[in-house]
Amino acid sequence: MTTSANPNGSTAQTTIGMGDMRVMGFPGRYVQGPGALDLLGSLVVELGARRPVWISDDVVDTALGERLSTAFAGTGLMPVRLRFGGECTRPAIAALAAQAQQAHADMVIAVGGGKTIDTAKGVALALGLELAVVPTVASNDSPTSRLIVVYDEAHQLVGVDRLTRNPDLVLVDTSVIARAPVRFFRAGIGDALSKKFEAAQSLAAGGRNFFGGRPPGLVGVITERCHGVILEQGEAALADVGRQQATPAVEAVTEATVLLSGLGFESGGLSIAHAVLRGFSTIPAMARSLHGEQVAFGLLVQWVLEGRTPAALDELLGLYGRLGLPRHLGMLGHEGEPAAIAAPVAIHTWNTAPYVRHLDAPVDAGRIEAAILQADQLGRHWR
Repeated sequence: MTTSANPNGSTAQTTIGMGDMRVMGFPGRYVQGPGALDLLGSLVVELGARRPVWISDDVVDTALGERLSTAFAGTGLMPVRLRFGGECTRPAIAALAAQAQQAHADMVIAVGGGKTIDTAKGVALALGLELAVVPTVASNDSPTSRLIVVYDEAHQLVGVDRLTRNPDLVLVDTSVIARAPVRFFRAGIGDALSKKFEAAQSLAAGGRNFFGGRPPGLVGVITERCHGVILEQGEAALADVGRQQATPAVEAVTEATVLLSGLGFESGGLSIAHAVLRGFSTIPAMARSLHGEQVAFGLLVQWVLEGRTPAALDELLGLYGRLGLPRHLGMLGHEGEPAAIAAPVAIHTWNTAPYVRHLDAPVDAGRIEAAILQADQLGRHWR
């Protein structure tokens, strides 16, 4: 609270809130490159952990468990592995938190994809522990952020929790990323493509970022760079990942989809492209599609609502065609009539997505429904 003088000489108290501040968050440290996983043990020691646990699913444990153990050789640490079952639910987080507490853990290490990472974040939040994130796919921007996206067993989103701070360490081994299925890398591109446009709409509509404040000017620089890298090197990087090669293009695009995209959304804010995912989560057939695939179609919906020109929409669809991103609801798993789901998706989005109004254009459930149908038709009839 500050005190200011009025013209008549008296004083008045003005309450200053977080919404009046420019706020941005960062992970404690970001490390990226081929072979980065071998540095994990020494970095964990440097962060002061003595009893770390790592959380991974069975697929990741089979592929990387031995290498993770080797990374800690000679450090004097013997991390305990906790098994992740596959869905980030509140019961799963509570069960793993109890196991971590039994192990007297002082750090949680997430090794895996987005759901593993969110579950590990939930454990770290529950116990107040340090957090290291080791993504094994570059399919979305969750590694750097404080957000914890929680689902139920039916894969319906039930809430978004938040850590008190960003992860202490994010370690991205691009040789691991390049060996993952190319679909995950493509989804990460789809997720990252929206950030420039969502941050711009959030700012124009007076929205707040995920720290409750206004984005600093740096966010615009970051999201512009993120978008530019994808346009310049996205196709080449996808081809290189298809050959399982960690090339300079893969390095640049991984940095864009993990670091720049993560910083951009959390400190810039989101809009319609992510808002519609709340509605998509209610459609069982869409559970087979990845987060970034849904975001890509969500960006097309957002552009329709923004009133973009037919030429601009055609250009975006052309980019999707070159990158292999979804252009219509059928490519997200819905095989029936688009009209059968457009209204319930729009209504659920309007009623539950906190950033659905971050748009510098008229928006309501009816307009969202119409935009979904128009985006679907554009994508189905694109040459």
